[in-house]
Amino acid sequence: MSAPAPSPLAIVDAEPLPRQEEVLTDAALAFVAELHRLFTPRRDELLTRRSERRAEIARTSTLDFLPETAQIREDDSWKVAPAPAALNDRRVEITGPTDRKMTINALNSGAKVWLADFEDASAPTWENVVLGQVNLVDAYTRNIDFTDPKSGKSYALKDADQLATVVMRPRGWHLNERHLVDASGKPVPGALVDFGLYFFHNAKRLIELGKGPYFYLPKTESHLEARLWNEIFVFAQDYVGIPQGTVRATVLIETITAAYEMEEILYELRDHAAGLNAGRWDYLFSIVKNFRDGGEKFVLPDRNAVTMTAPFMRAYTELLVRTCHKRGAHAIGGMAAFIPSRRDAEVNKVAFEKVRADKDREAGDGFDGSWVAHPDLVPIAMESFDKVLGEKPNQKDRLREDVAVAPGELIAIDSLDAKPTYAGLQNAVQVGTRYIEAWLRGLGAVAIFNLMEDAATAEISRSQIWQWINAGVVFENGKTATAELAREVAAEELAKIKAEIGDEAFAAGHWQQAHDLLLQVSLDADYADFLTLPAYEQLAG
Repeated sequence: MSAPAPSPLAIVDAEPLPRQEEVLTDAALAFVAELHRLFTPRRDELLTRRSERRAEIARTSTLDFLPETAQIREDDSWKVAPAPAALNDRRVEITGPTDRKMTINALNSGAKVWLADFEDASAPTWENVVLGQVNLVDAYTRNIDFTDPKSGKSYALKDADQLATVVMRPRGWHLNERHLVDASGKPVPGALVDFGLYFFHNAKRLIELGKGPYFYLPKTESHLEARLWNEIFVFAQDYVGIPQGTVRATVLIETITAAYEMEEILYELRDHAAGLNAGRWDYLFSIVKNFRDGGEKFVLPDRNAVTMTAPFMRAYTELLVRTCHKRGAHAIGGMAAFIPSRRDAEVNKVAFEKVRADKDREAGDGFDGSWVAHPDLVPIAMESFDKVLGEKPNQKDRLREDVAVAPGELIAIDSLDAKPTYAGLQNAVQVGTRYIEAWLRGLGAVAIFNLMEDAATAEISRSQIWQWINAGVVFENGKTATAELAREVAAEELAKIKAEIGDEAFAAGHWQQAHDLLLQVSLDADYADFLTLPAYEQLAG
């Protein structure tokens, strides 16, 4: 019996956009509908499994490598597929949303890879979702330019051989696209919308350009979720008629559960795997989320005190390098989020030295590349990796067999000699409020206090407020973390912002809404799995 025809998808509650018909073609939507029909039920099961696993962690306050997959870890014979030429040298990767100016600047930045982001650096307005796809098609067909309406400055692409290779990041499994629904009114997962439209329109075009459809997979929590992605890749390649193994995927190890399944994740994706990436803010957010019932030993200090040199973070990053290189995959390091100041050379000097030290450490540890948020940081990161790699495209031959990580080391939060501070509470409120306000205006990548912040920033900010209150943390000034104290700090911050930007700008923004939403997800007894779920309900467009 042949498979039923895919349910037609309807676009709902969305204003028509210029050129949307180029992306939302009947053929492209039929492909997305088929992805939805075949794979959304399994996505739903895996989201339920996440909740069940969280409940188990709450009961035991521990995690371990999976006994049922020990044979995969112990089998030294398997490797991931060799990297295609366009993804063999990844020593510097720049990240950012797919608006028109960023698309040109990122491709021109001198980085080897651009992470074209439909996830944490992009607020998922319908405009961002659809026009981001338009911009990528225009970039590949060299029909893209941009003139800044404020400065009058024009932007255009460099020659093809000078452009970064694109690795596209779709939304995580937990997010739906409310503007695209099936015949029963069920929304299509955002991940399938982002992946489906991009793959359908660009897979063959990218092959002709000597590259391919390459992806970053976010928020993965288990090897079973990686298996689902692999099934999607197999189906998609057959659907459009390109060879199996053309797709390549790099998985972000940004959840604590995934850190215990790195080898299994690579194994599930082995014909399509390109590597793993070591995140920071989402990883810490995941630790708080999963171990929020675990008592004092799981209480994190201020987020800026948890650097990648913290013992439990070091265990995670070194295990990632060893795992990747054992299996022939790239190990990609974390983000340098500093945004250079145009007014303060001294701030830049200090920050650049910190970035250089961080990238030197990553290159020295065996990473094959790393992330930056701003084009000015590309040369700094490039220098760090050039010193170690020289003419080699990567250092996957460095196996790091000296690394041995016990299960408990990955969650030894109390090995860090730092405590939450009152200033840390203030910073969490400040950054959380400012980021959420921008996100509600449709901006996902936001410069705050000289750092490029994305949704992971807001997640760790609100999670720390929640954790400190529920743990009854006493700060160094004698104040106890309570809901009332958080409200006081939030009210003070709102007043400061109003004084800073003026009544008119304050009224034109989403400041009260952002303040209320931050407190909602920071103070509710029932901890929200993702801030972006209630926030999406309030996102216009």
